[in-house]
Amino acid sequence: MDMETFVREICAAVEKELGREFRAEVREVRKNNGVLLHGLLVSSEGPAVVPTIYLERFLEAYVSGAAFEEVVRKVLSVYEESNTKGCIDMDFFRSFEDVRDRICYRLVGMKGNEALLEEIPYIGFLNLAICFYYAYHGEELGDGTVLIYNSHMEMWETCTAELFSLAGRNTRRLFPWVCRGLGEVLQEMEGSGHGADMEDPVDAPFMDLPMKVLTNNKGIHGAACILYPGVLDGVAQEMGNNFFILPSSVHEVILLPDTGNEDSEDLKKIISAVNTTQVAPEEVLSDTLYRYDRADKRVVMV
Repeated sequence: MDMETFVREICAAVEKELGREFRAEVREVRKNNGVLLHGLLVSSEGPAVVPTIYLERFLEAYVSGAAFEEVVRKVLSVYEESNTKGCIDMDFFRSFEDVRDRICYRLVGMKGNEALLEEIPYIGFLNLAICFYYAYHGEELGDGTVLIYNSHMEMWETCTAELFSLAGRNTRRLFPWVCRGLGEVLQEMEGSGHGADMEDPVDAPFMDLPMKVLTNNKGIHGAACILYPGVLDGVAQEMGNNFFILPSSVHEVILLPDTGNEDSEDLKKIISAVNTTQVAPEEVLSDTLYRYDRADKRVVMV
């Protein structure tokens, strides 16, 4: 069954189960790097918005042999779970005064996001784009993000420069930066079970390399910490060196001292291999190797 047929049948089944006052529809959602996902929205009367249920994994389960009725039950289970947590009344989002204190920024790659960048405000940074989002926080649904589009900026009668100014203050206030040794991070992953598929990760040869992982305290969109004023300069002073920046994902970067013994071409191959085999397509930041020059206090592409 292809996605178009699956979407049509899922919507019909969900509406049948929930009753005539509910409407199920699917919209294509453009994620980072041109990834398109199919999001199921179940609506009833009222202005509230509930979380989107992405259907790709449900189609995968069906193709793998799950009965269609079982897939529908799982979709409804996800809907009911999100519905019990409550809905977000998005009326507040129309007021710039109500959102300005939680406007933040994140980094995405220019390449692969050409269509998305036509629809959103952004500022270029090397071959990356600084784009903006609203950092939602509430008791009902916890933490979430709402990407800011050109239409939002027009509704608020603001501009990209003001968004950047606000985000510069808000992002580092709401999401403080964290920089730790790679070994410490991997040990933590092993302890939590996330590193269980690695062969003795704690004793791996690269554990002794002076690599650091830079992210934020939430580990979400943490690559943007390279934009925080003074952070890279402070790391350079601590290392006593310029350093390479390896874009691990949109969520973090890896910092490696530039001692003169590193082969930049080998580092580029590592970045490309990790992005291809270890990082979800929508979480890839860039295949480019970057370098921080502490004399000029700037990031350059290698």
